[in-house]
Amino acid sequence: MARSETPEAKLPVQHISPALRVASTVLRAIFIFTLVAIAVRVSLPQSETIWTAYETPNDLIRFLLGLGVCIWLCSLLFQGPNDAHGYRTWLYLGLVAVPFVLICLIAVW
Repeated sequence: MARSETPEAKLPVQHISPALRVASTVLRAIFIFTLVAIAVRVSLPQSETIWTAYETPNDLIRFLLGLGVCIWLCSLLFQGPNDAHGYRTWLYLGLVAVPFVLICLIAVW
């Protein structure tokens, strides 16, 4: 019995409009930058300066966790969506999440 050759399954190529790409990228960047600002603000030591954070273990732990979160969020800036569905998701999510996270930033600051 001969083995039949089947073509590999390929997803259809979807065209992403430039407006969708720009809008979703801007909303995603605003969202991530605002989360970084919130993480920086929350993780700052409650002492006078950052150099005295080692004096209190709680401040040091908060600072290190905040630093880790900021590094992780900054790495997400360079990993964009892969397809049109990802761009649409960020567009819809950004329209709802960006105002909410900006309100949170104002409340935290």
